[in-house]
Amino acid sequence: MALESSSPIDSLESAMYTDYKTDKSVSIVEKISNNVDEANLITNKVTIHKLIENLEQRDKEVIMLRFYKEKTQNQVAKILGISQVQVSRIEKRILQNMKMELVS
Repeated sequence: MALESSSPIDSLESAMYTDYKTDKSVSIVEKISNNVDEANLITNKVTIHKLIENLEQRDKEVIMLRFYKEKTQNQVAKILGISQVQVSRIEKRILQNMKMELVS
């Protein structure tokens, strides 16, 4: 592996080394990959961030507390001074609106 590391490469996809445990050639990308579609993950995060950015302040607080701070509806209700039922309705409305924006 040390000898192979000194040879020039064109790209990570073409960079290969021999795994001496299995005697197979493995690309560096395969070796460091965690099998997560990172481009899709980043796109999803950016999209969700933009959707949250467009929410009214109270709606942002509900979403941030529920999904980022992992608070229960009861905890969110106490923090915001509203009932748990109101939190549930707000959350449902926000998620439906976000879904509609994603579909359109």
